[in-house]
Amino acid sequence: MKTLLVIYHSMTGGTEQMAQALVTGAAAENGVRTRLLQAAATQAADVLAADAYVFATPENLAAVAGLMKDFFDRCYYPALDRINGRPYAALVCAGSDGQNAVRQIERIATGWRLRAVAEALIVCTRAQTPEQILAPKTIGAADLDRCRELGATLASGLAMGVF
Repeated sequence: MKTLLVIYHSMTGGTEQMAQALVTGAAAENGVRTRLLQAAATQAADVLAADAYVFATPENLAAVAGLMKDFFDRCYYPALDRINGRPYAALVCAGSDGQNAVRQIERIATGWRLRAVAEALIVCTRAQTPEQILAPKTIGAADLDRCRELGATLASGLAMGVF
């Protein structure tokens, strides 16, 4: 049994909806167990026990969310040189473009020597005012479908040994 670990943080619900949709898409694949963990609760042992990863974060101030950064800070060195070559993908719920958050994840994944197996999936909410930024988010059906498809693709690739 292979394990796909989805690590996420969400303040307004958008990233959580994306991560849940991805898990739903992955759930149909036999031979793959999907674990959905909040970044604050994820430990290095969880990272070491997984075969593949999805890092899901909101874009906060043009960066990954602080609690996602905390996860990376806590788990980076205990996992360094112990997860080389494992596949990963990223989800970003952005207010503007999400690109810097993606770059941060890519740099960390490069240090961990992970292998990107999908282009980062960014959903842009266009929230720009303080009220819009802090408001609960509702991710549209088409974007949730993209998240489900990515989950199904990751789980299938993992089950078939492609990744």
